[in-house]
Amino acid sequence: MKQIVLLLCAVSLLLSDEGMYPLSEIHKLDLKKKGFKVTAKDIYNPNGTSLVDASVNVGGCSASFVSAEGLIITNHHCVFGAVQQVSMVQNDYVTNGFVARSREQEIPAKGLTARIIDSYRDVSAEVLAGIADTTDPVERTRIIDRNSKALITAAEKSKQGVTASVAEMFAGKTYVLFIHKTIKDIRLVYVPPRSVGEFGGENDNWVWPRHTGDFSFIRAYVGPDGQPAEYSAANKPFVPKNHFTVNPNGVSEKDLVFILGYPGRTFRHQTSYYLEYERDIRLPYTQQRNAWMIAQMQAAGKNDPAVALALTARIKSLANVEKNFRGKMKGFSNLPVIAKKQKEEEELLAFIAADAKRKESFSGVLPGIKAVFEEMRSDAQRSNILSNIIGSSTLLGIGNTLLRAAEERQKPDSLRGVQFTEKNASALKQSLTASLKSFNQGIDRLFLTEILKDAAKLPAEQSIAPAAALKDISRFVDTSFAATRLADPAFIEQALAMTPEQLKSANDPLIEFARTMTPVIEAQNLVNRKRTGELNRLSGKLVEVKQQWKKTDFIPDANSTLRMTYGTIRGYSPSDATYFSPISTLTGVMQKTSDDPDYNTPQRIRDLYAKKDFGRYIHPALKDVPVAILYDMDTTGGNSGSPVLNAKGELIGVNFDRAFEATINDYAWDQSYSRSIAVDIRYVLWNVEKVGEAGFLLEEMGIPKSN
Repeated sequence: MKQIVLLLCAVSLLLSDEGMYPLSEIHKLDLKKKGFKVTAKDIYNPNGTSLVDASVNVGGCSASFVSAEGLIITNHHCVFGAVQQVSMVQNDYVTNGFVARSREQEIPAKGLTARIIDSYRDVSAEVLAGIADTTDPVERTRIIDRNSKALITAAEKSKQGVTASVAEMFAGKTYVLFIHKTIKDIRLVYVPPRSVGEFGGENDNWVWPRHTGDFSFIRAYVGPDGQPAEYSAANKPFVPKNHFTVNPNGVSEKDLVFILGYPGRTFRHQTSYYLEYERDIRLPYTQQRNAWMIAQMQAAGKNDPAVALALTARIKSLANVEKNFRGKMKGFSNLPVIAKKQKEEEELLAFIAADAKRKESFSGVLPGIKAVFEEMRSDAQRSNILSNIIGSSTLLGIGNTLLRAAEERQKPDSLRGVQFTEKNASALKQSLTASLKSFNQGIDRLFLTEILKDAAKLPAEQSIAPAAALKDISRFVDTSFAATRLADPAFIEQALAMTPEQLKSANDPLIEFARTMTPVIEAQNLVNRKRTGELNRLSGKLVEVKQQWKKTDFIPDANSTLRMTYGTIRGYSPSDATYFSPISTLTGVMQKTSDDPDYNTPQRIRDLYAKKDFGRYIHPALKDVPVAILYDMDTTGGNSGSPVLNAKGELIGVNFDRAFEATINDYAWDQSYSRSIAVDIRYVLWNVEKVGEAGFLLEEMGIPKSN
């Protein structure tokens, strides 16, 4: 495979633990010197089988193959939505968990797909072809989008059963085309009870010590011909190219570990102006809005189990972001993240000014970026509201998607948005009908009413016309919800086949409101594309001059592509006179156990603990079953479900969280406070064998059961 000529890692960086290394950089790591028993080629070998082949992306989370029969382990919270989809009050898998004791009992995990990396190549020249001929930032963005889409279309046509994506490694500078095999038939195999998989609830989320069994098992299936296929009883388990060896002996403090996963987004190469915008605008707006919505949904479900079950996945998702953003805001308050960036920029400006040629080429870069963020601040409240109006209501969101789908179907398939292509028609229908599972009319009406009222308060020069035109917002919402048909799955299916004219003739009030919002949103999108285009141009030049200044290239920010990071099992001191050791135990679970639903440990676990029935999973020094482990590896969102591997490349845990102090990791990493959390494989296996009595899964993974 052609190697990407991307980024040369500085020696000083290689000797630190910071870094989410792309596949192209793994061969530059001196792992033997670090003490690892695997080589870079063992981890990634483009010409043979390697550990990378056992790593998989599931529904935006990371995951791992752990058997030759398509068995996958990931986080409980990564499959939570799929479990909710198949749960009812009378058959509540969310609360009680689920075990398939035969292949026939495995349940389709609606909405989940598994992506396995097939190949990749540098496409920077193709993506950026033509941008030198334009100075218009909007046209620049269009060119990059058009070139990227053409590459994706060509790649997917060239090989059956693959999906392609173009990842921006450095804005305006470096782009990589990734080819994946996408498996569409995913089934639930083993899901622990919520009181295990979500032990501690939101109280313990982003907190150490942690005692959460955040794991689940699913299985990938393909058609009889071995190719990806939609669900069918005739499908057979997928045979992965490789799967991880599960080591039931786990790890101890100071052991070396590494992760192969799909981290979402980091922003460490952004400027101080970006960080200030995050601190002052985006983070507080989102955190406060999420907190309010969570409170309303919790109140709605307080005395109604059916409502509570319907809203639980939405609450969980919003709560995770809300607490994460609170942690980030605390990090900005307590740590000199922005001050360090400002100092670096002052030094960079001095470096630019010291040379006439550099001054001519780069003196406008930082001032230009600053100007864009000042412009963004000027209409931030309007922009935030516009970004959230459609999504505030499940039904309005469905109506807007149906409207867009009807318009997109008038175009050739190759020119449509990815969501609306023929190959994704089934997924689009499934996504729209699945969203009704979390629909609650009272909540939907409340959320739409409140954001429309927020829009009505905007100053005249920032007015959102369709909202400003509503004389009585509450009455508009009431009459719209009384007349809409968007809560009917049959109507959604019909509407997905309608032309724009037929959809207009349906005269649905929420679809028509979405129609009036379309030109306003498109106008804002045009402004956003202009800003993005200008930032991309300036960001590419910023990387260029920083490389000259530092005399090195850099590891790109995380962008949901496969990365490796490494470190050690290590405790930390988050505050004065406080030290946390890096392994929590079953005793800690019992110490937290109470009648509180978040801590109501299943009776089976209580009984096993009372008998000290720990089997082979006891930690020799702690004399207890390890539950979670803490380490100093560099992770972020998307690393949920990542395999945590020992120095030999064996699976010893499943990453699921960070410490509260480490939420700032997205902007800055530091070994003193950056800590991530995994469920220890010993707790996983103990639960599977002793609690769920599913020893057949251990046999499939090649692990002898306890005596």
